[in-house]
Amino acid sequence: MTINLQTESHYTTINNRLTNNPYNNMLYNTQQKRMPLPEYGRSIQNMVDHALTIEDRAERQCCANTIINIMGNMFPHLRDVPDFKHKLWDHLAIMSDFKLDIDYPYEIIHKDNLSTAPEPIPYPSTQIHYRHYGRTLEMLIKKACELPEGDEKDNLVALICNHMKKDYMTWNKDTVDDRKIADDLAELSEGKLQMTDNIVRLMAIRLEMNYRSKNIGPGNRTNIPNNRNNNYKRKY
Repeated sequence: MTINLQTESHYTTINNRLTNNPYNNMLYNTQQKRMPLPEYGRSIQNMVDHALTIEDRAERQCCANTIINIMGNMFPHLRDVPDFKHKLWDHLAIMSDFKLDIDYPYEIIHKDNLSTAPEPIPYPSTQIHYRHYGRTLEMLIKKACELPEGDEKDNLVALICNHMKKDYMTWNKDTVDDRKIADDLAELSEGKLQMTDNIVRLMAIRLEMNYRSKNIGPGNRTNIPNNRNNNYKRKY
């Protein structure tokens, strides 16, 4: 985003008029008028206020282009964002309280749209049977009930049971009995899912696999053989 000589001269003129006023540096920010967009700072707001006082339309248009270039240079990491320039012109209109009479290159936002309240987000009103298990686990149980009998269903039920034990231990620091998990599983599934011996075996296999994957990681070198000394052995 380059600034030509004419644009640079307008910026210099604006900056000189603002800095030559000795009273600007004597006022606290709280004593000045409220800024619509504080993220641009008081200097940019003063430039916009100065643009409102320019009577010549061509000079006012050039001043607005200069302000847009300065605003864009403040956020260089957002230049690749779609509609970035469009947002800058919208912000310029907001900062001028929609009183800046210039030729906007884009259709700017209307003032009435700023006060429009967003539509309320509907909050789920479904009741959770056991809050320590959560709504997501109930959805998994419902999905498991819909699956046909087979290895996929058994592995999913084993995953659900292990997750139920983990959630239960989060709220209850004591040891959890498998019978308690089996009863809760049967209750939440309305008797469609049972913790059979095969499910208990799959649960143990999954826990062992998770334990091995944690121990054999990039940060754990206990199981990696050390062949450093073997490299220095002479070969005869």
